[in-house]
Amino acid sequence: QVQMVESGGGLVQPGGSLRLSCAASGSIFSISAMGWYRQVPGKQRELVATITSGGSTNYADSVKGRFTISSDNAKNTVYLQMNSLKPEDTAVYYCHAVVTLQPGWAHRDYWGQGTQVTVSS
Repeated sequence: QVQMVESGGGLVQPGGSLRLSCAASGSIFSISAMGWYRQVPGKQRELVATITSGGSTNYADSVKGRFTISSDNAKNTVYLQMNSLKPEDTAVYYCHAVVTLQPGWAHRDYWGQGTQVTVSS
């Protein structure tokens, strides 16, 4: 199967920066898209940013101009550079991938375990 391992969360002051990483490994034929979502207690998980294997990106309005998503397709890894962080960015951040395990198979969704990002002085 597929394992998704995230890293890079932590505590940062408002205005600071963090970089999240997520590596997918296992029996992977291809990954068509990867992304980051976040969730705070009592609220639904929301999209932060996504990137396709071709490099097309999509961002939530709340993070445009502050966050940058990138990927290394050869390493099945996605990154999220977060700058000018605000207290409202505090959440558990989850990595997501759309994976095809074998040629001709339907794709499946995989999620990381989540990493806590806390923005506070």
